[in-house]
Amino acid sequence: MAVVDLHVHSTASDGEYEPAEVVRRAAKLGLAAIALTDHDTIAGLPDAIAAGAALGIEIVTGCEFSVAAHWGEMHLLAYFLPAEDGRLSAYLEEQRAKRVERARKIVVRLNNLGIDVTLDEVMAVADGGAVGRPHVARVLVNRGEVPDVEAAFRRYLGWRRPAFVPKSLPPVAQVTALVRGLGGVTSAAHLKDRATRGALRKLRAVGLDGVEVRHPMHDEVTARRILQLAEELHLLPTGGSDWHGENQDPADRASLGELAVPEAWLTAIHELHQQRVSQSEAVT
Repeated sequence: MAVVDLHVHSTASDGEYEPAEVVRRAAKLGLAAIALTDHDTIAGLPDAIAAGAALGIEIVTGCEFSVAAHWGEMHLLAYFLPAEDGRLSAYLEEQRAKRVERARKIVVRLNNLGIDVTLDEVMAVADGGAVGRPHVARVLVNRGEVPDVEAAFRRYLGWRRPAFVPKSLPPVAQVTALVRGLGGVTSAAHLKDRATRGALRKLRAVGLDGVEVRHPMHDEVTARRILQLAEELHLLPTGGSDWHGENQDPADRASLGELAVPEAWLTAIHELHQQRVSQSEAVT
């Protein structure tokens, strides 16, 4: 059975490896396909696509959006996005600007705690990628304030920690409409216990296409429960390692390709994408 990984990150956002290197590692492991789903950016897709063509591995053009669900922040995976699109690029540029502003506020909070970090340091670590809390965490590690990234989140950057700053988030419906308009397919990422029948019905009503079943934060019982709900509610199952590189919190992510996501799940996503593209062409 061919194996795919539909949730992977690169240096285009907060991953450790360049997009082409991510693809090389996936090819070496024998994966049939990966979805590059960097946070609020598609900047890594051209290099990944080129590497995939050279190495014979399918690259699903993706993105991981941060959105506002009825309980708070939710991550929304999108698949089969155009690698270059003016409307999408403008939207993502706006979201990345909000990320920079959030990082600035986090730096101010850290400064108020007596930790002398700067936004320039954070941006240097991000190195052109969509900036996020992991980049701030790496600055804290580099400065010797904490022993590792996990400790940075535990002490300063996690929910209700002293330097935590909430995101400015768009509603789910806004992003699902954008993705559908581009022929893409969406899936709610790592919902864990929030993947209830009621919550998934609400999300489906505002345009959700699928739900992540296999994820490192989903134990076998949780994955089985979410898969059953997906089947009952006619949502596509997805799954992936949420791989960011070798130096990652093992509780939140798995090794690249480790979760053995079946290729059939990708096939179903691709078929829905093709339907949307065909419908769009028929209209125009």
